[in-house]
Amino acid sequence: MQRPATSGPLVGVALVIGSCLSLPFGAAVAAQLFPVLGPWGVTSLRVAIAALLLVVIVRPRPRAWTRTQWLAAVLFGVSLAAMNGFFYAAIDRIPLGPAVAIEFLGPLVLAAVLTRRLRDAVWVGVALLGMALLGVDGLVGAEPLDPLGVVFILIAAGFWVMYIRMSARVGALIPGSSGLAMGLVVAAALLIPVGVPAAATVAPDPQLLLLAAVTAVLSSVIPYSFELAALRRLPQRVFGVLLSLEPAFATLAGWLILGQDATPLRLLAVALVIAASVGTTLGVRRDRRGDGAAGPFTAPIPLPD
Repeated sequence: MQRPATSGPLVGVALVIGSCLSLPFGAAVAAQLFPVLGPWGVTSLRVAIAALLLVVIVRPRPRAWTRTQWLAAVLFGVSLAAMNGFFYAAIDRIPLGPAVAIEFLGPLVLAAVLTRRLRDAVWVGVALLGMALLGVDGLVGAEPLDPLGVVFILIAAGFWVMYIRMSARVGALIPGSSGLAMGLVVAAALLIPVGVPAAATVAPDPQLLLLAAVTAVLSSVIPYSFELAALRRLPQRVFGVLLSLEPAFATLAGWLILGQDATPLRLLAVALVIAASVGTTLGVRRDRRGDGAAGPFTAPIPLPD
C-alpha cells in the first residue's frame, strides 16, 4: 500500500484552498447550461470531458491492478457520479451558497466523527455555526429554499462523505492520478443514459461545447486532482474542516456570475467559516513544530476496512 506523504502539510492546505476556489466557479458556469441540457445532462458532459482529458494526460494502466484497486476505483466513480448529479439537481432549484452550505453537512459530520483532539472539535464547531447561519439565511432571505432541492443536496452530502473516504482509499492504493482518471471513466459510463442526448445537443454548438469544457476543467479536473493530492498530506478530519472554505467561495461565485446577493448574515457566516479554516491551518504549523513525534499530519490517513 502506498503511504501518504510525510511532509508538506501546508502544501496540502494550499491544494484544498485551490479546490475550493475552482469548484464553485465551475458550478456557476454549469448553471448557465441547465436551461438547455438539464442538471444531469450537464453532469454527464462534465464528467465525460474530464475523464477524457485525464485519460489522455495520465495514461492509466489498469490491466495490472488488483481486485482491491479496481473495487476502490469503481466505488470512487459511483460517488463521483451521484455526488455531482444530485448537487447539480439541487442548484437548479436553490441558490449556490446555501446549497453548498447544506451539502457541507456531510464532510462536517465526517470531520466530527474522526476528530480526536479538543482543538479540532472547536474548529469543527465554528465551521458548523457558519454552515447553520448560511442555512438560516437561505430560509429567511429573499430566496426561499425549494424542499426538493434540499432533499437533493442532502443526498449529495451523503455521497460527498463516500467521495472523501474513497478518494483517500484510491490515493493510498493507486499511485499518481490513475485512480482518479479511471474513477471518472466509471462515472461517465454510469451517466451514459443522460449523456448521449446531452452530447447530441452540444456537438453542433461550439459555445455550448466550450462552456461544458470549462465546467469540466473547473469542476472536475482541477479540484479532484488537488483533493487527491491533499488527502495524501492531510488527515481526513483536517481535510473536512478546510473544505469549509467552499461555501465562502460559492457565495462569491454566485454573486459574481449568477447575480445572487451576499446578505450581511451570509457574510457573517463566511467570516466564521474562514476563521475555522485559519485555525486549522495554524494547527498544522504547531504540529509541525512539535517534538518530532508522529502527529496527525504525518500519520497514515484512516482508511475504510
